[in-house]
Amino acid sequence: QGELVESGGGLVQAGGSLRLSCAASGRTFSSNAMGWFRQAPGKDREFVATITLSGRSTSYSDSCKGRCTISRDNAKNTVYLQMNSLKPEDTAIYYCTAGRSAFFRRPSEYDYWGQGTQVTVTS
Repeated sequence: QGELVESGGGLVQAGGSLRLSCAASGRTFSSNAMGWFRQAPGKDREFVATITLSGRSTSYSDSCKGRCTISRDNAKNTVYLQMNSLKPEDTAIYYCTAGRSAFFRRPSEYDYWGQGTQVTVTS
C-alpha cells in the first residue's frame, strides 16, 4: 500500500503539452483522493491539482487553471495530469500524491508520495 509511480515528464518547448501519469497500488488509489504537487529548485512544494475519490470534482492552482486537466482511470488505478500551453515557469519536479481529501492544499496533509518526474520547459 502507498506506492505511487509517476511517468511522462520530459523536456518540452514553451507552448507545448505533456501528460503526466501516476500509477498507484490498488488500495491506495481506491481509498484516496489523488493530486499533483510540484517543486521548483529553491522553492517549496506547491499544490497543482487534485481530484476527489469519485472523480466528480477537481480543483486547480491559479497557475494551472485553464491549462491543466486532472483525471483518474479507476480501472487502471492511474491518475493523469494533462498540461497544455506550458511555460518556462512550469519547470519543476512534479509529484503525485494521495490523501484523505482533495481539499487539502498543504503537502503535510497528504499521506503518500511518488518519487517525482521532472518537467523542463524551454523558452
